[in-house]
Amino acid sequence: MAELTPHDMIGRLVGIPTVSRDSNLDLIDFVANYLDGYGVEAHLVRSDDGGKANLYATIGPEEPGGIVLSGHTDVVPIDGQDWSSDPFSPEVRDGRMFGRGTCDMKGFCALALSLVPEMQRLRRPIHFAFSYDEEVGCVGAPRMIRAIRANVPEPRAVIVGEPTSMQIVTGHKGILHFRSHVRGYEAHSSQQQRGVPAIMYAARLVNWMAEKQAALAAGGDLDERFEPAFTTLHCGVIHGGTAHNITSKDCHFEADIRSVPGVSARDFFDELERYAREVLEPMMHAIQPNTGIDFDVTSDVPSFAVDEDEPAVAMLRQLTGRNDSGVVPFAAECGQFQEEGFSVVMCGPGSIDQAHQPDEFISLEQVDAGLTFLRSVIGQQQEPPR
Repeated sequence: MAELTPHDMIGRLVGIPTVSRDSNLDLIDFVANYLDGYGVEAHLVRSDDGGKANLYATIGPEEPGGIVLSGHTDVVPIDGQDWSSDPFSPEVRDGRMFGRGTCDMKGFCALALSLVPEMQRLRRPIHFAFSYDEEVGCVGAPRMIRAIRANVPEPRAVIVGEPTSMQIVTGHKGILHFRSHVRGYEAHSSQQQRGVPAIMYAARLVNWMAEKQAALAAGGDLDERFEPAFTTLHCGVIHGGTAHNITSKDCHFEADIRSVPGVSARDFFDELERYAREVLEPMMHAIQPNTGIDFDVTSDVPSFAVDEDEPAVAMLRQLTGRNDSGVVPFAAECGQFQEEGFSVVMCGPGSIDQAHQPDEFISLEQVDAGLTFLRSVIGQQQEPPR
C-alpha cells in the first residue's frame, strides 16, 4: 500500500462527494480497502436500506484502554453556493486548503487515516469510528456506537474531532428536529367560518415557539457558557397555500429545538404537541373534522456536558498542554457516546466558522496542529499502561 500524505488523504476523501442526501459507500469502500492494505479489518454498520454505512476499526491489540477517534463522513450540499473553485477537487491557496468537507470534517478523518503507517508497536489500541448522516441529525452514529459498545474492549476515551481550532470542548447543545404538516380545509377567504386555514394554524404553532424562546431568554434554564445561553426554538422552513383568497389546505414547516445541557428538547416538543392536540385541533375540528396537525421527529440528539476531571478531558489536557476548555452551540455525537457510558471529549482541527459555507477551507496551520495532536495520541498508545 502506497502511503498517502496528509494532504493527499484530505484530497482523496474530499474528492468523493458524500452529501448527506446521497450514499457514502464509495468513501467507505475506499477507507476499508486502504485499511486492509495495512492488515486492519474494517467493520461496517449499514443503514436500514443498505445505501449508507458507518465504519469502525481497531488498530493495535484487541485490549481495553483504547482511544476512539470519531468523525462523520457526510457533508452539507453545495446547492446555490458560489465557489471560487471545484468544491470536490481540493485546492491549496494562501495557506488554506479549500473544498467541501476540508473543515467539517473530512480533514480530521483524513489526518487520522494518513497516520496509520505510524501506528506501529501500539501497546493499547486506536479505534476509528466514522459515521454517516451526522449533518442531518447524527442519524448513523447511534447504531455504530452500540456496535462498538458490544464488540470493542472498553476504550478509555473518545475524541470527537469536530472543528474546534484544537480547543478542548466539554459541552454542546442538543438538537431535536421535526417536521409538521397542518391539514386545513379550503374555502373562500371571505367565509372563514367554513374554512380551516392551515397557514394560520401553523403560524400559531410557530408563534408558540417564539413566545417560549422569549420566556427562556428572559431567565429560564440559562447556561452562561453558551451563546445564546438558553434553549432555542426555531422555524427555518415554511410553505403552503395556493392563493391569498383561499383558506389554505396545507402548510408544512420544519423547526428545531436546541437545548442546553440539563434541559430536554423533547419536553418542549411534547408541550408544543399538547398545545396542538388540546387547543388547536379542537378549534379546527369544530369547523371540519377531517383536519389536523401531524408531527414527525426526524432526529433527537442529546446535549453533552462533561466534568473537568473526566478521564478524557484530563488526557487531552496532558496531550495538548492546554488547561482551558469551552463549549460549542452546535450538536454532534458526543452526547450519544456519553449516553452509552463512554468518556468523551471534542477536539479537532479547523474552525466551525468556515463550515457549511462556499469556499470552505482548513488552514494548513490547523492541519499541522491536528497532525501534532494525533501523533501525540499515537505516542501515548505506544507507551506501557500506567
